[in-house]
Amino acid sequence: MDIILLERIGNLGSIGDVVTVKDGYARNFLLPQKKALRANAANKKVFEANRERLEKENAERRGEAEKAGEKIDGAEIVLIRASSNAGQLYGSVNVRDIASGLEAKGHDVDKKQIIMGSPIKSIGMHDVTVALHPEVHVTVKANVARSDDEAELQSQGVDVLAQLFEDEQKEIEEAAAANQTDPNLEPGEIPAELLEDGVSTPEDQSQRESLIEATEPETDSDEVTPTEEG
Repeated sequence: MDIILLERIGNLGSIGDVVTVKDGYARNFLLPQKKALRANAANKKVFEANRERLEKENAERRGEAEKAGEKIDGAEIVLIRASSNAGQLYGSVNVRDIASGLEAKGHDVDKKQIIMGSPIKSIGMHDVTVALHPEVHVTVKANVARSDDEAELQSQGVDVLAQLFEDEQKEIEEAAAANQTDPNLEPGEIPAELLEDGVSTPEDQSQRESLIEATEPETDSDEVTPTEEG
């Protein structure tokens, strides 16, 4: 369908441009939202008769959006959410959450102005685009964390997810080191630290199947001790 744009639309064009789009996109979005007119002879005449007024109104709205953008651009909102140890959220953060967070900071933003390719599903700092006007886009930061302390770290530039991974790897390495066997031991030899005074006890044997019982030399009870003859 051929349409006349009444405002700048993404990759389509600017106000007054005649472009071709899919019928469904025009009927379901552009025309009902009054962002475009059908490009027929009658509408072309109407648009040309009102072009100056439309362009002036658009410039005024753009100016207002630019002023609002100066206050909103770079704003950071903190959203506390539960997540797994890997940082994956139990749920997600959507446009409604972003709009509510901005509203709580005193910014008047409609959820329709928030552009998110997909919901946020992990902790961290996430850039979110806000379209205050077709020609005025600003970026805000969504600080998604599991606690206020974690959010503060992320605000300071700490990559919490990377830190979680490093801590987990450190624990694995420490556990592996604690369970490491001395490579100098002979097969079947008991590490000295597992023995008490170098000798095993019955309790040690019950707890460690690998311990070897230490015994003393036996004496022959039938051996006669020499005596001195009178």
